[in-house]
Amino acid sequence: MIQKKPAKALYTPEERVRRDQTKWTLVQGVLAPVQFLVFLVSLFLVIRFLWTGDGENAAIISIVVKTLFLYAIMITGSIWEKVVFGKYLFAPAFFWEDLFSMWVLLLHTMYLFALGFDLLNHQQLMFLALAAYAVYVVNAAQFLWKLRQARLQEQHEQQFDLRGVAA
Repeated sequence: MIQKKPAKALYTPEERVRRDQTKWTLVQGVLAPVQFLVFLVSLFLVIRFLWTGDGENAAIISIVVKTLFLYAIMITGSIWEKVVFGKYLFAPAFFWEDLFSMWVLLLHTMYLFALGFDLLNHQQLMFLALAAYAVYVVNAAQFLWKLRQARLQEQHEQQFDLRGVAA
Protein backbone atom coordinates (compact mmCIF):
# COMPACT_ATOMS: atom_id res chain seq x y z
CA MET A 1 0.00 0.00 0.00
CA ILE A 2 1.35 3.44 -0.93
CA GLN A 3 1.45 5.85 1.96
CA LYS A 4 0.53 9.43 1.28
CA LYS A 5 3.29 11.86 2.19
CA PRO A 6 2.03 14.07 5.03
CA ALA A 7 1.48 17.70 4.09
CA LYS A 8 4.09 20.08 5.36
CA ALA A 9 2.82 21.84 8.45
CA LEU A 10 2.05 25.51 7.97
CA TYR A 11 3.52 26.39 11.37
CA THR A 12 6.15 24.72 13.48
CA PRO A 13 5.23 24.49 17.15
CA GLU A 14 7.53 27.46 17.87
CA GLU A 15 5.98 29.55 15.08
CA ARG A 16 2.49 28.73 16.35
CA VAL A 17 3.44 29.94 19.83
CA ARG A 18 4.83 33.19 18.38
CA ARG A 19 1.72 33.57 16.22
CA ASP A 20 -0.58 33.09 19.19
CA GLN A 21 1.39 35.40 21.49
CA THR A 22 1.90 38.41 19.21
CA LYS A 23 -0.54 41.31 19.21
CA TRP A 24 -0.08 41.48 15.43
CA THR A 25 -2.25 38.38 14.99
CA LEU A 26 -5.17 40.25 16.55
CA VAL A 27 -4.39 43.35 14.47
CA GLN A 28 -4.52 41.24 11.30
CA GLY A 29 -7.68 39.54 12.51
CA VAL A 30 -9.38 42.91 12.89
CA LEU A 31 -7.98 44.67 9.82
CA ALA A 32 -8.72 41.87 7.34
CA PRO A 33 -12.53 41.79 7.74
CA VAL A 34 -12.73 45.59 8.01
CA GLN A 35 -10.72 45.91 4.80
CA PHE A 36 -13.05 43.40 3.14
CA LEU A 37 -16.11 45.42 4.17
CA VAL A 38 -14.49 48.59 2.83
CA PHE A 39 -13.78 46.68 -0.38
CA LEU A 40 -17.42 45.61 -0.75
CA VAL A 41 -18.69 49.17 -0.24
CA SER A 42 -16.11 50.52 -2.65
CA LEU A 43 -16.88 47.85 -5.24
CA PHE A 44 -20.54 48.81 -5.09
CA LEU A 45 -19.70 52.51 -5.48
CA VAL A 46 -17.34 51.89 -8.41
CA ILE A 47 -19.85 49.69 -10.23
CA ARG A 48 -22.62 52.22 -9.54
CA PHE A 49 -20.50 55.00 -11.03
CA LEU A 50 -19.63 52.94 -14.11
CA TRP A 51 -23.27 51.89 -14.55
CA THR A 52 -25.01 55.21 -13.89
CA GLY A 53 -22.32 57.91 -13.93
CA ASP A 54 -23.43 58.92 -10.42
CA GLY A 55 -21.27 59.06 -7.30
CA GLU A 56 -17.87 59.60 -8.85
CA ASN A 57 -16.43 61.35 -5.78
CA ALA A 58 -17.79 58.69 -3.44
CA ALA A 59 -16.22 55.99 -5.60
CA ILE A 60 -12.87 57.78 -5.69
CA ILE A 61 -12.85 58.36 -1.94
CA SER A 62 -13.79 54.73 -1.31
CA ILE A 63 -10.90 53.49 -3.46
CA VAL A 64 -8.46 55.74 -1.60
CA VAL A 65 -9.81 54.52 1.76
CA LYS A 66 -9.57 50.90 0.58
CA THR A 67 -5.97 51.53 -0.49
CA LEU A 68 -5.10 53.04 2.89
CA PHE A 69 -6.52 49.94 4.60
CA LEU A 70 -4.46 47.82 2.22
CA TYR A 71 -1.28 49.67 3.16
CA ALA A 72 -2.11 49.28 6.86
CA ILE A 73 -2.72 45.55 6.56
CA MET A 74 0.40 45.07 4.45
CA ILE A 75 2.65 46.91 6.91
CA THR A 76 1.22 45.16 9.96
CA GLY A 77 1.20 41.85 8.08
CA SER A 78 4.90 42.23 7.33
CA ILE A 79 5.57 42.87 11.00
CA TRP A 80 3.47 39.80 11.89
CA GLU A 81 5.44 37.70 9.40
CA LYS A 82 8.74 38.91 10.89
CA VAL A 83 7.61 38.05 14.42
CA VAL A 84 6.26 34.61 13.46
CA PHE A 85 8.67 33.48 10.71
CA GLY A 86 11.69 35.77 11.09
CA LYS A 87 11.23 37.42 7.68
CA TYR A 88 9.27 40.54 6.76
CA LEU A 89 8.12 39.05 3.47
CA PHE A 90 8.25 35.85 1.46
CA ALA A 91 8.51 33.40 4.33
CA PRO A 92 8.12 29.98 2.69
CA ALA A 93 4.72 29.37 4.32
CA PHE A 94 3.30 32.56 2.76
CA PHE A 95 5.44 33.00 -0.36
CA TRP A 96 2.61 32.92 -2.93
CA GLU A 97 0.31 35.06 -0.80
CA ASP A 98 3.07 37.66 -0.45
CA LEU A 99 3.78 37.54 -4.18
CA PHE A 100 0.12 38.23 -5.01
CA SER A 101 0.09 40.91 -2.31
CA MET A 102 2.82 42.71 -4.24
CA TRP A 103 0.58 42.74 -7.32
CA VAL A 104 -2.32 44.04 -5.23
CA LEU A 105 -0.10 46.81 -3.83
CA LEU A 106 1.24 47.67 -7.27
CA LEU A 107 -2.21 48.04 -8.82
CA HIS A 108 -3.60 50.08 -5.93
CA THR A 109 -0.53 52.32 -5.96
CA MET A 110 -0.84 52.74 -9.72
CA TYR A 111 -4.41 53.90 -9.13
CA LEU A 112 -3.26 56.54 -6.62
CA PHE A 113 -0.47 57.64 -8.95
CA ALA A 114 -2.80 57.91 -11.96
CA LEU A 115 -5.37 59.76 -9.86
CA GLY A 116 -2.83 62.16 -8.37
CA PHE A 117 -1.19 63.00 -11.68
CA ASP A 118 -4.40 62.96 -13.73
CA LEU A 119 -3.03 60.28 -16.06
CA LEU A 120 -6.30 58.45 -16.81
CA ASN A 121 -9.87 59.52 -17.42
CA HIS A 122 -12.50 58.68 -14.81
CA GLN A 123 -13.66 55.47 -16.44
CA GLN A 124 -10.09 54.24 -16.93
CA LEU A 125 -9.39 54.94 -13.26
CA MET A 126 -12.40 52.88 -12.24
CA PHE A 127 -11.35 49.98 -14.46
CA LEU A 128 -7.86 50.12 -12.94
CA ALA A 129 -9.48 49.97 -9.51
CA LEU A 130 -11.54 46.95 -10.62
CA ALA A 131 -8.35 45.24 -11.83
CA ALA A 132 -6.76 45.93 -8.43
CA TYR A 133 -9.87 44.58 -6.73
CA ALA A 134 -9.85 41.39 -8.82
CA VAL A 135 -6.28 40.62 -7.75
CA TYR A 136 -7.20 41.54 -4.17
CA VAL A 137 -10.02 38.94 -4.23
CA VAL A 138 -7.56 36.25 -5.36
CA ASN A 139 -5.15 37.32 -2.60
CA ALA A 140 -7.90 37.33 0.03
CA ALA A 141 -8.91 33.83 -1.06
CA GLN A 142 -5.28 32.70 -0.68
CA PHE A 143 -5.19 33.95 2.90
CA LEU A 144 -8.55 32.36 3.71
CA TRP A 145 -7.23 29.08 2.36
CA LYS A 146 -4.14 29.38 4.60
CA LEU A 147 -6.35 30.15 7.60
CA ARG A 148 -8.33 26.99 6.84
CA GLN A 149 -5.11 24.97 6.49
CA ALA A 150 -3.90 26.25 9.85
CA ARG A 151 -7.17 25.29 11.52
CA LEU A 152 -7.14 21.83 9.97
CA GLN A 153 -3.53 21.35 11.06
CA GLU A 154 -4.41 22.29 14.62
CA GLN A 155 -7.44 19.98 14.64
CA HIS A 156 -5.31 17.12 13.35
CA GLU A 157 -2.66 17.74 15.99
CA GLN A 158 -5.30 17.80 18.72
CA GLN A 159 -6.64 14.42 17.58
CA PHE A 160 -3.25 12.69 17.41
CA ASP A 161 -0.31 12.92 19.72
CA LEU A 162 3.27 13.13 18.42
CA ARG A 163 3.44 9.34 17.90
CA GLY A 164 0.43 9.37 15.58
CA VAL A 165 -1.76 7.58 18.10
CA ALA A 166 -5.27 8.84 18.74
CA ALA A 167 -5.33 10.96 21.85
